[in-house]
Amino acid sequence: MYVGALELDVLLGDVRSLKQKRAVVRPVVAELRRRFEVAAAEAGDQDLHRRALIGVSVVAGDAGHAREVLEACERAVAARPELELLSARHRMLGPED
Repeated sequence: MYVGALELDVLLGDVRSLKQKRAVVRPVVAELRRRFEVAAAEAGDQDLHRRALIGVSVVAGDAGHAREVLEACERAVAARPELELLSARHRMLGPED
């Protein structure tokens, strides 16, 4: 069993309140869950209205498949015009860990 984790640090566009931030981040998280069948959530920077840390995780029987899913999630977030992907950090845990 392999567990892959992805942290996405994003800068939100024209957002002036936490309420507007939720309106941008929630659909992104929902799309990741629906399209890629992963666990996803806003995992940090909840008190900042222009930044968000989105966490994504996947469990797979093959490390390559887990990496592919996380890379697809990263590309999907990077392609969204309403936000800018500042950084992405991948981690992988396997049977030897």
